Amino acid sequence: LFYILMFLPLLVTVAALPFLPKQIPAHYDFSGQVTRWGSKYETLIFPVVTIFFGWFMLAMAKYAAKQEPTGNNNEMVTIVTGIVSLLIFNWLTGYFLYTSFDTAETLSAVPVDVYQLIFGICGVCMVIVGNIIPKVRMNSVLGLRTVWSMKNETVWKKSQRFGGISFVISGILLVVVSFAAKGTACLVWSLAIMMLCLLVDVYYTYHQAKKA
Repeated sequence: LFYILMFLPLLVTVAALPFLPKQIPAHYDFSGQVTRWGSKYETLIFPVVTIFFGWFMLAMAKYAAKQEPTGNNNEMVTIVTGIVSLLIFNWLTGYFLYTSFDTAETLSAVPVDVYQLIFGICGVCMVIVGNIIPKVRMNSVLGLRTVWSMKNETVWKKSQRFGGISFVISGILLVVVSFAAKGTACLVWSLAIMMLCLLVDVYYTYHQAKKA
């Protein structure tokens, strides 16, 4: 599944190239208006980035596995996180191909709002990742890692459990926002939720380390 999601965007994009117009929307501003037109071959950039990201996650999985004396929890969690992330890349590739086919001059003309798509998927992914974070054993690659959470094994476990819960709650909120708001409003609310989640998680690790 990992390799399918890793290479699928490139295969789909290559298959779509002959049918794309020569000039496609290459960049949009925050208001969703086209600010630059480019060659249809620029659609290959994102799929190539997806492949490099996949190799990076595989390297991280192997590195995380080396830091776990017994078992393969860290490696499996990294792979699952990679799969979830690659799903986002695949959805975005589909979205970009759609706007290229449609030569959309403004994203408001596209049936699905790009921010709703991105943060809706991110929300689902956060719920999935939140359910597996508590299984992560202490390492320097993944999980809720701060100077304080890595103080000892007890603080680490408590931090991962709390981080898992906060991720699930934040993910649900992101999904709700992606349905309730569009455009800039969706962007602002979603970033606020993610920032609050980060601040609360970091403070929790600090608080637990002080108590230990």
